[in-house]
Amino acid sequence: MFITLEDETGYVNLIVWERVWSRARRIASGSRLLEVHGMLQKEGLVTHVVAQKLVDRTRMLGTSRSPNQRDFRIASRI
Repeated sequence: MFITLEDETGYVNLIVWERVWSRARRIASGSRLLEVHGMLQKEGLVTHVVAQKLVDRTRMLGTSRSPNQRDFRIASRI
């Protein structure tokens, strides 16, 4: 699974191999705040993170929303 993460500084490609994806499918597809443990790889201007562990940190967001808060969504592709 390839997941593209974006913030105000740019994009990073998250690579999730099958063994990690099979353990963390629900976390990856349902989290609003995702913690990723893995190896950082840079090739020129392109940055990749090869995921080793995914953790759902959605609870840390609380229930309130700031009027200026942007809703970043994960764009995934197979």
